[in-house]
Amino acid sequence: MSCLVMGIVNVTPDSFSDGGRFLAADAAIAHGLELRAQGAHLLDVGGESTRPGAERVDAAVERDRVVPVVRALAQAGAVVSIDTMNASTALAALEAGARIVNDVSGGLADPGMLSAVAGTDAEIVVQHWRGPSADMYARAAYDDIVEDVATELARRIDAALSAGIPAGRIIVDPGIGFGKKGAQNWAVLHGMPRLAALGHRVLVGTSRKRFLTETLEARGGEATVDRRDLATAVTSVLAAQSGAWAVRVHDVAATVDALDVAMQWESGATWTS
Repeated sequence: MSCLVMGIVNVTPDSFSDGGRFLAADAAIAHGLELRAQGAHLLDVGGESTRPGAERVDAAVERDRVVPVVRALAQAGAVVSIDTMNASTALAALEAGARIVNDVSGGLADPGMLSAVAGTDAEIVVQHWRGPSADMYARAAYDDIVEDVATELARRIDAALSAGIPAGRIIVDPGIGFGKKGAQNWAVLHGMPRLAALGHRVLVGTSRKRFLTETLEARGGEATVDRRDLATAVTSVLAAQSGAWAVRVHDVAATVDALDVAMQWESGATWTS
């Protein structure tokens, strides 16, 4: 089992988990460096919240937020991903040193995104997405959710290939929590082998999301950040065991520890005296 950890750096005032804490560039840079020191292999910098109900942010505002952070982290040697649905922001971040574009819309929000990335040497994450965060749950109707997600992701892969992005630079993300309610997310996670069968690296992001809160609070008590981070670490290990290439998390230290323990567990199968 080998799985990378992508640390989340939200340069936003309204993200559902840590909104506002790292809006200032200096705070975001320091947070990114701390996540890297804790073991993050990748840093995902975003300047627009995609929480349920979030409204879009002007691309110029988004660029002002993220570009200084991307530049500083890249100059410090971090592998930086830019979390954006705007082609102009993606290109500005790549010029500042980012190496991956993480588009939660899979290229649907900005028709110029895929061709823009094709003109660079960057990798791209295409996520399963059915519409804007403002009303994402209105589209949470599926016949067979695992097969539907796989089919819709395959269409985004085809679109990326048609735009000129080589297959080896395409990463897929099932979009946990995006246009999916409660148990639907568990079904997608359980169906990870079907997503891996698409033939591309799979990024999984469960960190602190609503479906974890609902699961934890069903047993009673508040789903505090600590409880959600523990649940995130567990789902991250299970995703890694199911073939995930990377997991996207807020609490890097806990996830790195959990993955290390899981790897040691697996190493026991090959131990000899």
